[in-house]
Amino acid sequence: MKASRERHRARMAAVQGLYQWQLTGNTPRQVEEHILTTPAADGADLEYLHDLLTGVPEHLGALDEAVSPHMDRSLQSVDPVERAILRLGAWELIHRPEVPWRVVISEAVELAHQFGAEQGHRYVNAVLDRAARELRRTEIEATGGGAA
Repeated sequence: MKASRERHRARMAAVQGLYQWQLTGNTPRQVEEHILTTPAADGADLEYLHDLLTGVPEHLGALDEAVSPHMDRSLQSVDPVERAILRLGAWELIHRPEVPWRVVISEAVELAHQFGAEQGHRYVNAVLDRAARELRRTEIEATGGGAA
């Protein structure tokens, strides 16, 4: 349970860092150094936070390609907070197979509730659910499928 809470805190801090990275153009390292000095990093799994803050920018093109086909508008037109959450969720779906697909989506939806626009969580849920059905097809079929 403690590890789950620490990963949740890492995701919360990562969303803030990725948002900052998107808007400022600072390097991922600069963003990470800043986030680590804020209360956002308190109680976070720092290794997971590092992986998120470096992995999303490093794999940006592939992440955008993973979610874009499941969207009804361009990724650039999406609210920057929700864009950061979609990219974070796509990164976890692709690079963290040990995290169940339902957990990835549930965490992303919770982050969108906390940081996104009023109905942003619905959009995040729909896009990541469709992306997961492609990226985690085998896992979803093995668990009986169904909506997140």
